[in-house]
Amino acid sequence: MRKKNLALNSIVISQPMYFPWVGILEQVQLSNIFVHYEDVQFSKGSFSNRVQVKTQAGIKWLTIPLKKLSLGQLINDVEIDYTIDWRNKHISMLKHSYSKTSFKDEMISLVDEVINKKYLNLAELSKASLMALVKYFKLENKKSFINSSNLDLSGSSSQRVIEICLKLKCNNYITGHGAKNYLDHELFERNGIEVNYINYALSPYPQKHGEFTPYVSALDLVANCGVLGAKHIKGSLMFWKDFMLNNERGGK
Repeated sequence: MRKKNLALNSIVISQPMYFPWVGILEQVQLSNIFVHYEDVQFSKGSFSNRVQVKTQAGIKWLTIPLKKLSLGQLINDVEIDYTIDWRNKHISMLKHSYSKTSFKDEMISLVDEVINKKYLNLAELSKASLMALVKYFKLENKKSFINSSNLDLSGSSSQRVIEICLKLKCNNYITGHGAKNYLDHELFERNGIEVNYINYALSPYPQKHGEFTPYVSALDLVANCGVLGAKHIKGSLMFWKDFMLNNERGGK
């Protein structure tokens, strides 16, 4: 049976993602502390350097080209390939795709401010893109944003996440759905940490180019709704045992 903890200090630990989808903003909204999990291995095909956008021709990718990767390279060691003119390509695609939206100029200005700086590594750019969205929707109030590389961590897997929670004095770990396949929930509980999965709102809003989908960059929300799009950032939490049971029953 779930123990009721009346004083939860909530934490999200997430790998940096390039202009991520609204679900990541919901994670930010529900947390007190957000950790940029940047000193972990870069996975080819992850969202650290790419994101989906909705276009007249269907879903397309905005991808940041990278310099030659080495096996096991950490996200905060991955370099961006600035010999390729990807920045103008991204701006051009966004301008074309969102030409008929009400807040396209605000969205383009936000993107332009982020990508027209040069970054030491991929993690720095991805973090900057998330923080631009966080500030645009005014989600940063009374929250702390911390880089995992500054925490002097020693563990691995679930133990490493628990180490972060304990160092930052957090007793409520909020996680995305993918963690259900590997997270040691009981280990968290033995360390006095409650685990909650985010119940994404998937809140529909006016969107161009066909049937609504929430799984594109939150730039889509900016372009279509402006700052009032914040009302669509409204995820909730589900205790891990309830989540696992719901998942077994085929719930979303």
